[in-house]
Amino acid sequence: MIRGTTTIGMGRLAGAALIALLGLGPAHAQTASAPAAAPTMASVEPEEPFTHTLPDWSPHWGLVRGGWENGGTRIWNGDTGKMVGLVATGRWSDIALDPKRRAIYVSETIWTKVNRGTRQDMLTVYDPKTMALVTEIPLPGRLIIGTMKNNFVLSDDGKQAFIYNFSPASSVNVVDLEKRKVAQVVELPGCASLVPVTGVGFSALCSDGTLATVTVGPKTSTVSHSQPFFKAAEDGVFDCFVYDRTKGEIVTVTYTGLVRTVKLGASPTIGDAWSIQAAAGVRPGDTRPLDINWFPGGRQAMALHRATGKLFVLMHRGEYWTQKDDGEEVWVVDMASRKVVKRVPLKKPIGNIEVTQDAKPLLFLSGDNGLVQVMDLATYEIKHDIERGGGGMIVTPDVD
Repeated sequence: MIRGTTTIGMGRLAGAALIALLGLGPAHAQTASAPAAAPTMASVEPEEPFTHTLPDWSPHWGLVRGGWENGGTRIWNGDTGKMVGLVATGRWSDIALDPKRRAIYVSETIWTKVNRGTRQDMLTVYDPKTMALVTEIPLPGRLIIGTMKNNFVLSDDGKQAFIYNFSPASSVNVVDLEKRKVAQVVELPGCASLVPVTGVGFSALCSDGTLATVTVGPKTSTVSHSQPFFKAAEDGVFDCFVYDRTKGEIVTVTYTGLVRTVKLGASPTIGDAWSIQAAAGVRPGDTRPLDINWFPGGRQAMALHRATGKLFVLMHRGEYWTQKDDGEEVWVVDMASRKVVKRVPLKKPIGNIEVTQDAKPLLFLSGDNGLVQVMDLATYEIKHDIERGGGGMIVTPDVD
């Protein structure tokens, strides 16, 4: 009896607890089936579509490719370390900026079914303020490779584009950017890595050690070659050479560390070679196997600040044929005196380097781990570490 009474009492207590939990007293329990009052809905402001525009371009911006596996080129503000925009660049593309910042150009190859289907080669034009698509210029072909610094270059006046092609031999698509069409295709067997030549056309490095110069005419072009000045099989030249448009010359570096300038023109002038290691007081590099020394390396291994004549080169400890290894230090070379004036150790290996061209330059660095660093060249201190900022090629805007 006691157990039964206890059970009944617990049942009543449970029922009372349920009513209390629901907030229902005796009176409420009798009217529980009455409809509840409709809740008052907050007013919702209608959404209005809008488009952001970029602020005026700054010489302290750096455009960093996402790397081999990550699409897009992010525009970073070197002063704040913040991203200000994104350019649509896929794996099989190269990017170039109009010298007057009137457009962003992307030479690219895509397929209608991502990795198959109909192939489309084009030069895509984007608005530099809104990043909106302006137009697409069909190309007869282009080399299917991306993130190469000198596969796609513009003339100094921004009126022509030169796009390296391979179908089935080396050639260059000359694009009229004012008329928005391909003007001609120049056959250039055995040559690649392009640079504009003011008043002439363009030049390219060739596997026989020469520099090819292409004089671009209205309908046809002529090709001439310099004397050989390097041996590709013995001591190749980095394809990421730098171009000084104020002097009309390029600075080349070989795998062993030989620096040379080439004055561009219809008949280019080849300068003499000198060792970057010797310029730093280090034993010059050579091609002997298993001989550990300081060597240049990286995908975008050098950058030039034109106004000061400072060359920044990524250097690492290794042996010959390690030209793709990331840099452990940045060597600052005074091109006038041919001396390494500073060696800057890096906390993490870096494969890409570029410098802004203003009076207070910044150095942009990127590596395979996606880290982007911004270095203040007044102090050689890192201003910003940007995680997952991009690991590919770097482009900085020109200055007026």
